Amino acid sequence: MDFATLIGLVGAMLVIGASIVLGASSQVFLNVPSIMIVIVGSLFVVMAKFSFGQFLGAFKAASRAFSFKLPDTEDLINEVIDIANVARKQGVLALEEKEVSSPFLKQGVQFLLESQPAETIEKLMQKERLLTLDRNRMGAKVFRAFADVGPAMGMIGTIVGLVQMLSNMEDPKAIGPAMAVALLTTLYGAILATMVASPLADKLELRMTEEARSQALIIDAIIGVQEGRNPRVIEQMLSSYLPPAKRDQNAEAQA
Repeated sequence: MDFATLIGLVGAMLVIGASIVLGASSQVFLNVPSIMIVIVGSLFVVMAKFSFGQFLGAFKAASRAFSFKLPDTEDLINEVIDIANVARKQGVLALEEKEVSSPFLKQGVQFLLESQPAETIEKLMQKERLLTLDRNRMGAKVFRAFADVGPAMGMIGTIVGLVQMLSNMEDPKAIGPAMAVALLTTLYGAILATMVASPLADKLELRMTEEARSQALIIDAIIGVQEGRNPRVIEQMLSSYLPPAKRDQNAEAQA
């Protein structure tokens, strides 16, 4: 589980919630018409921008941001080098019982077991990589749309509230609820965009980049194993995926 996403979102909510509770009655910050305009309205507007599959798929992609943590690059290199050593010393069939850390790597090992040509493996794995990249990119686009639409719906709610207030100036009891709609819709829109939608979109874009890099590393490793390269050569080739500082550190350790 990626605790940074969970802690960040929940922590921001707790800070705002605590400020509200300590400052005044929390009930004044709950307004059903404002929630309908901003939250429900934003859901429908964003849904109109995408297909049902793309809209619902974004929530599935977001759940991965909470539940799935990509392996560290160095750990992943060590894992694929271990696979290369087993394949070189014991044969590819020895990989049948090998436990791996990711479905994408498992798919690559399966291609090795099936003795698929290197060109076919690269073509199939690159296709899967592009599809994964596209799913993550679409998820980020949906939440980016929420970040754009939320404040706009808040502004619409503010105008609705002001119109209701100005049209009932002769009735003092109606001014308060209308003013609440005007102000709370702006607050809800800002919270939706700043504290929920934008962080999730940024996280999905970051995850998209990291996952694409990890999958490119796995493809290079699997192709290297299939072409019968020495594990030492594969390790040197994969070291380019490490940050420069870590690469220099490993080179000094091996010297």
